[in-house]
Order: sequence, then C-alpha cells, then structure tokens
Amino acid sequence: METAEEDNLCFPQMLNVSCKRIVRPYFTAMLIHTLLYLLSLVTTVFNLLVIISIAHYKQLHTPTNFLILSLAASDFCVGLLMFFQILFVDGCWLLGDAVCIVYQLVSYIVTSASLGTIVLISVERYIAICQPLHYHTKVTDNRVRFCVCLSWFCSTLYNVIVLKDSVTQMGSFNSCYGECGAAINYFVGIIDILVSFLIPVTAISVLYIRVFIAVLTQVRAMRSHITGAKSHRAVLANKSELKAARTLGIIIVMFIICLCPYYILIIGQDTLFSTIIYLIYFNSCLNPVIYTFCYPWFRKCLKYIVTLQILQPGSSKTCILSSDK
Repeated sequence: METAEEDNLCFPQMLNVSCKRIVRPYFTAMLIHTLLYLLSLVTTVFNLLVIISIAHYKQLHTPTNFLILSLAASDFCVGLLMFFQILFVDGCWLLGDAVCIVYQLVSYIVTSASLGTIVLISVERYIAICQPLHYHTKVTDNRVRFCVCLSWFCSTLYNVIVLKDSVTQMGSFNSCYGECGAAINYFVGIIDILVSFLIPVTAISVLYIRVFIAVLTQVRAMRSHITGAKSHRAVLANKSELKAARTLGIIIVMFIICLCPYYILIIGQDTLFSTIIYLIYFNSCLNPVIYTFCYPWFRKCLKYIVTLQILQPGSSKTCILSSDK
C-alpha cells in the first residue's frame, strides 16, 4: 500500500509534503500529451511564420500589420509557454519555485499584452471605418509602434505589481510541494478582473458595434443607386478596409469567447479552471489559421518561406499584395 501511495506522489521521497499526481490510464495520458504537444508545436510554428512574414517583407509594414505582428508575438510566446504547461498536466510541477514564478509572470504578461493589442486593433479599425479621411494622419507607423511598445510595457509593469507577493515570497503560497500557482489577494483579484477583462472587453465591444454600424451603412450606400460615380469610387476604395475589419472582427470575437470562461471561473472558483486555460492556448493557435483563410498575402508568404525564396537577395522588396488587388 505504501509503495502504491508513493507512486501517486509528485515527489515520493517527500511523503508528507508532496502533491498528489493525477493518475490517468496510459492511453488517455499519451493521447492528452500528444494532442497538447501538437497544439503547442502548431501554435509556435505558425505564429513564427506570421512574425517572419510581416517583419521581412517591407510591403507588409503597415499599421494594421504591425498590430497583427504584436498579436502573433504574444501568441508565439503562448505556444512556448504551453510546453511548460504540459509538464504540469499531471498536477506536478517539477521545475522548482523560481521557474514557476517566471512562468506565471510571463503567462500573465502575454495574456495582458494580447488583450491590449486587441484593444488597439479595435481602435485602429474604428478610425479606418468611421473616420477614413483622418486615418492616415491619426494612424501612422510610428504611432502604432509606440502604442504597441507602451502596451507591452504597461502589461509587464501591471502584472509585476499584481504578482508582487508571489515574486517576493516564492513557494510560500503553495499548499504542497510540486504545486505551481499564483497568489493574488481578493481585492487585487477584483481590480484585475476590472482592468484585465471588464473594461477592455467593454471598450472593444463598443468600438466594434460602431464599426459594425458603419459597415452596414457603407454596404447600403454601395448597393444604392442614389450615390454618384465619385462617391461610388470612394466606397470601392474602402473595400480592403471593410475586409480587414471583418477578418480582425472574427479574431476579436474568438479571443473574447476563449477568454470569458477563464474570468468566469476565477469568480466562481470552479474546479475546471485549470482545464479552461487550454482554451486560451487554443485561441493562439486559431489566429494564424484565420490569417491563412482570410489573407491571401499570408498564403503567398508561406509559399515563399517554404520554397526558401525568402532567402534570395532583395526578397524583402517582393510585391506581396499584388494578388489582393
């Protein structure tokens, strides 16, 4: 009996303080690990391809694509973090308290940076659709780069403050040896829900509702025979912006759908909380798939990268967007 009990512990040599391992049938355990490793690999590789595509080809250096680059960077980090989360799928953290805190901190920062980028995308789409005449003066490459850097900096600073107790008192909040969790007190948790979820999601929803109304108005104008030829050309000029709004809208909706259960279960302290984390990871894998189906330029970049044409001299000046026109 003692041997069987020790086999179910994360650290058998520490019988009295070790956490218990989650025991699953061999086939189930192998299936879970295989699927999670595959998801992690796909997430990492495809988001890396998005990063390489936008960073390498100069024609893709637009404000919208810089925001997509920021989102891909956060999704790429999520893919890397997933390898560590897989080690914890059996309920045992074997890498020590220091690595645990770094993992928790980075995961919080990446999630916040993703949400910050989604807010910036909503603002950018709002200006592009609702204020098209002012877009090129309000939304410039330098301003977008500054906003992206500011978003990442604020995410880092904010989460360091939120996880201050866990950072300064590593391991002291774990109930057993082999546990990896973040310690957030009740009041900080309430503030975190407001700052990291309710306020940004509300802002995103309001902005995209206005974008949706503006899109419907433009579609009605495009179908109407009252408008003249000049205004008709103006509507056609915004067709790419409408397409971008639709694609990025899909990404935003999927992000919110995957994020909502996480915060709902924080409030409810549900036992499925750890499982829901993988829904957020799945969203990071889903974004490049959306790019593949909705952006011809990304499919073209994939072709150039796979065939190694990207290594040719002067390839950064290749015309990528010609097929989109």
